[in-house]
Amino acid sequence: MKSYHVTTLNEFIIERQADFAYAKGELSRLLYSIGVAAKIVNKKVNKAGLVDILGASGEINVQGEEQKKLDIFADKQFIGALKASGECCGLATEENDEIVTFDTDMSKDGKYIVCMDPLDGSSNIDVNVSIGTIFSIYRRITPRGTKPEKEDFLQIGSKQIAAGYVIYGSSTMMVYTTGRGVNGFTLDPSIGEFCLSNPEIKTPKYGTIYSINEGNYVDFPEGVKKFIKYCQEIEPETNRPYTSRYIGSLVADFHRNLLKGGIYLYPSTAKDPIGKLRLLYECNPIAFLAEQAGGLASDGVNRILKMKPESLHQRIPFYTGSVDLVQKVEEFIAKN
Repeated sequence: MKSYHVTTLNEFIIERQADFAYAKGELSRLLYSIGVAAKIVNKKVNKAGLVDILGASGEINVQGEEQKKLDIFADKQFIGALKASGECCGLATEENDEIVTFDTDMSKDGKYIVCMDPLDGSSNIDVNVSIGTIFSIYRRITPRGTKPEKEDFLQIGSKQIAAGYVIYGSSTMMVYTTGRGVNGFTLDPSIGEFCLSNPEIKTPKYGTIYSINEGNYVDFPEGVKKFIKYCQEIEPETNRPYTSRYIGSLVADFHRNLLKGGIYLYPSTAKDPIGKLRLLYECNPIAFLAEQAGGLASDGVNRILKMKPESLHQRIPFYTGSVDLVQKVEEFIAKN
């Protein structure tokens, strides 16, 4: 009988340490800590219907959105894991108005800061639809040994040294990049480890899926409306009409299109004229992954990874996925 070796996330991270001569293992420990917290959140997600973790908490976060109990649980788990790692001096999350800083000597000496959406798609929690965690890692700018400042977090996306997401679905996966391609790991519950399942992910250049909440169609910019009509037209040479698929969770929609090819769109609307998704901890990490997998990410005009953040919770329009589709929607926006 043949034996097969399964590469775990920890083994893979250690093997890739050579890619980061300057990191000396610190980044590896940080990524491992995120993986550990994700397993804890995954267990709670899987038991959500059996424990008092579903539903609203009664609190409103800085976004003006009602917090779910699982939002708060996930936020606390990742904060605790990153603090315990000793490599992270602070983080910015969707659930906290200001940056969270760690005051232990080890943490203040940490080289890294993290931007995170602890639980993306939390409006889907109560109906058992896939949700996720998005994270982004930067090297700090301020001197080690001091508390991090906002300037450490307001860096352009191209300065990210790692980014990824965890999707809690029919199986739980962690997908991440350190700027050398994108790799996916599936959680094997029998051994409690993330195992390499999708090495060197490449998103198809030509996609046939568009993901957008068409219920907001009347409020979309004219260029986006015309792009949607373009996707719905019959044109055999370009495999149109394209398929409309929308889950309502950025991680879930992006994950599907990353593997199958397509475009995710969250434009500005009359209700949200500056856009809805957050640049720092949603758009930047997803854009980094998209580009590393051979795709593109744009606000309709500008490359996401070149945009200078102005605030922790800055919102922008967002278009990401297969190269041909992102370029096509940019063309429609430019003409209108």
